[in-house]
Amino acid sequence: MDRRFENKIALVTGAAMGIGKAVAQRLAKEGAMLALLDSNAGLLKKTTDDFREKGFIVESYITDISDEAQVIESVLQVEKQWGKIDILVHAAGIVGPTSTKITEYSTADFDLVYRVNLKGTFLITKHIIKLMEKAGFGRVLLFASIGGKEGNPGMVGYSSTKSAVIGLVKAVGKEYATTRITVNGIAPAVIETPMNADTSKEQLAYMVSKIPMQRLGTVEEVAAMCCFIVSDENSFSTGFIYDISGGRATY
Repeated sequence: MDRRFENKIALVTGAAMGIGKAVAQRLAKEGAMLALLDSNAGLLKKTTDDFREKGFIVESYITDISDEAQVIESVLQVEKQWGKIDILVHAAGIVGPTSTKITEYSTADFDLVYRVNLKGTFLITKHIIKLMEKAGFGRVLLFASIGGKEGNPGMVGYSSTKSAVIGLVKAVGKEYATTRITVNGIAPAVIETPMNADTSKEQLAYMVSKIPMQRLGTVEEVAAMCCFIVSDENSFSTGFIYDISGGRATY
């Protein structure tokens, strides 16, 4: 298991920090070569340099995941560099406004959350799968959320777009069920990451109160589950949403 991703090319979005960085690091420790995508150039360079110091094989690509031209260009660069992509872990996403009722939620904020969380997921999945089809193999893992399953009040943009990601996973998983390309999702409860730094204390307290374990999850816990999902041994699972919620999930 220590080298289960030997000779695999793994593309991770949202890789500059938080969950994406943790997943990328776990994949590399188990032998994967990394293509890291993020829109934050400074943080992406810092993470890339850090990984190279650790001896990981890694390239990085500054990418706005909601811009199709940038997504296509980055995928083409990865294909030119590596020739294939075996694994996609799409962790890029934003929370958007919190503790905000729908009547006070601006359309501009909703559009931004939609562009990153849903449109971005559609775009990266679409163009990565085109490359996976050439090789006849692939593992796709998309980040949904427990908020997409149950709905978090005060977070209508985040909750609704993450619900839509669940639908995308199920639809695309079925589209490719007869191939060697699997498409799954993961639905974390609140995880201790920089992405939650701007979440209001009231909103954070509400979400933790819903978790029977009464604590935040860690990025290391999420990374461990992600790596199983995209491993070769997980070959009879597609169109499924995996929970990592400290007991919050009820279905």
